[in-house]
Amino acid sequence: MSGSPSTWEPDVLPDYWQQTLPLGPDPDGEGDLVATLVRRGAGGPADLAIVALHGYTDYFFHTELADRFAARGFAFYALDLHKCGRSRRADQTPHFTTDLESYDAELRLALDVVAADTGGAQVIVYGHSAGGLIATLFLDRLRSQDDTAAANVGGLVLNSPFFDLHGPAILRTAPTSAALMALGRWRKTTVVRKPTPGGYGTTLHRDYAGEFDYNLDWKPLGGFPITFGWINAIRRGHARLHRGLDVGVPNLVLRSDRSVREAPDPEAIQRGDAVLDVAQIARWAGCVGNHTTVAPIVDAKHDVFLSLAEPRRDAYRELDRWLDRFVPSATSDATSDPTADPEPTTTRSERG
Repeated sequence: MSGSPSTWEPDVLPDYWQQTLPLGPDPDGEGDLVATLVRRGAGGPADLAIVALHGYTDYFFHTELADRFAARGFAFYALDLHKCGRSRRADQTPHFTTDLESYDAELRLALDVVAADTGGAQVIVYGHSAGGLIATLFLDRLRSQDDTAAANVGGLVLNSPFFDLHGPAILRTAPTSAALMALGRWRKTTVVRKPTPGGYGTTLHRDYAGEFDYNLDWKPLGGFPITFGWINAIRRGHARLHRGLDVGVPNLVLRSDRSVREAPDPEAIQRGDAVLDVAQIARWAGCVGNHTTVAPIVDAKHDVFLSLAEPRRDAYRELDRWLDRFVPSATSDATSDPTADPEPTTTRSERG
């Protein structure tokens, strides 16, 4: 059984705070689990809030994104999922799970904390990559349990959601899926894909060919190893999505307009999604539910909000348009002007 959330403590990011969410013993046998809810600023009453989920080999560090939402009147929160970033403990396999539904407990806890912290703000859930798949499945379950209104969730924003398995078609056949299920059950921690030498990560970090600062232990350039257990959990999530979901709220799907083959040269992959097949995202976006808006961003990277300045600006413009339409109470001021060039480096350095 999970415990009570802790108090707010200073985060590794200046002017951010974090709260530990105890989750109890790991069903996969890797000790006790925690998640970490991160808050921008001091908190307090708010009408609107964001709860952001990261992807695989990721954690929350993107303060520019938080600042943009804050400029629209949102209280900003992000969740480092169990075994990820701030939440990973010694001897735990990074990002490992055998069931995506295992994230539901920490998502519900996060929503409860946000409700108490803000006095009942309406929440927009945001998910990037694998976090987009996790968020979509969670909101579908929330709706099926008639809990969407009770949780005060009013929308979903997806940033290049992981809606299918990238690679040769044989990886998505029924026999391959059956083999993955067997391997995921009996050899769940066996590595199926080792980290790559750099690639996409080198286009992001400021010490290489990017402009953002983050912890390379929590988000290594070449990614974390992928295990049979994790990929089996993902494939079961894909199968559920492909049968059709209904998240019950308006949703925005942001993606690049093109995929590019991952390459060692960062300049070759600065303008395109080097992680997922954008045609797959486009194909399955219709399975999220009603009121879906799909916005391809020209030259965007896998994380559209970590793209080069021009596509990043276009991504913020599409986000603002969607908020104007579906969250009309979200304010706008000069700092959220989507036509303004983003600062060259706006992600704040971490403490420590």
